[in-house]
Amino acid sequence: MADYTKDPYTALQAKTEAQKLAFSPIIFHTARTLRDLGILAVLDSANDDGLNAGQISEKTAISEYGVKVLLDMALSVHIVTRKNPNYVIAKLGHFLLHDGMTRVNLDFTADVCYAAMMHLTEAIEEGTPAGLKELGDWPTIYEGLSQLPAKAKQSWFNFDHYYSDRSFPILLEKIFEHKPKRIFDIGGNTGIWSLQCCGYDNEVEMTIIDLPQQIEMAMKNVKKQGFAQRIKGYSTDMLDKSAALPTGADVWWMSQFLDCFSPMEILSILQRVRRAMSADARVYILELFWDVQRYDAATLSLNATSLYFTCLANGNSRFYRSEDFLEIVTAAGFMVERRSDDIGLGHTLLELRLA
Repeated sequence: MADYTKDPYTALQAKTEAQKLAFSPIIFHTARTLRDLGILAVLDSANDDGLNAGQISEKTAISEYGVKVLLDMALSVHIVTRKNPNYVIAKLGHFLLHDGMTRVNLDFTADVCYAAMMHLTEAIEEGTPAGLKELGDWPTIYEGLSQLPAKAKQSWFNFDHYYSDRSFPILLEKIFEHKPKRIFDIGGNTGIWSLQCCGYDNEVEMTIIDLPQQIEMAMKNVKKQGFAQRIKGYSTDMLDKSAALPTGADVWWMSQFLDCFSPMEILSILQRVRRAMSADARVYILELFWDVQRYDAATLSLNATSLYFTCLANGNSRFYRSEDFLEIVTAAGFMVERRSDDIGLGHTLLELRLA
């Protein structure tokens, strides 16, 4: 991970980077438009000599003016290179076109976050998801997930599942080491984890615990997959301290759930789980911590997504620094029996027992 104790730029480099920041919305939309209009794909299929603007225009049905103005901007940020008079796709252009992580991040930013981020200052000042009004009228985004505009909804779930799904094979092995018979899936969302568990183990019974809107959506998926006999729904608001939780689970599971809450809310949720669970039960928490990532790009992605929580989700949550999160775990009365970092795309799995 980068050394954040040092300033990496000379004065001239810093001034150049400042211009990139000043024009970053334009750079973002340039990259997205080049991808969506097929210009990057046409260059990607060309030979190493590339294509000139006229050839690209003919292949994409985009005006030569449009091709040139986009690709000249792309030259400035190294999405393409130039072999006069031709344009050639560069490594950055290749990843914009082909990299799955880049695609889901780009679409999530464009379809979910972009307009909302105009309200970031307001969100910081008020401690509310001030940008959410760009998508709908809900207290937090979680009440509105099932009602998001179609494009935003698709990009939100693609983003969410891209990061969690790639961890499933490793996670299933770890969770079923102890052969649990009953698992509570808190914040089960679309039911994808519960479905994975039922597919992995023929006897396990699952209970998805989530908001009523999410339970309705999850149970539709459950019935469609034919697991309605083994997966049940339990509607509740995990922030409602007066609401009872079910009992009797061997495992309490929370995947990318607690990052949706403030530190005090996380403490309250964990304390409620602690009171409801049996003494020999285990709690598994799957999270992304920005300070334990292998690559700088991952750290940047997580810190950027934290501002989505600030501006859109609920105004007070984020991806946490691991030590800050573990302090909350301890305060809630748990001990970490086992910690596994670098799972999938940078997840950490915490296995907790009662302290």
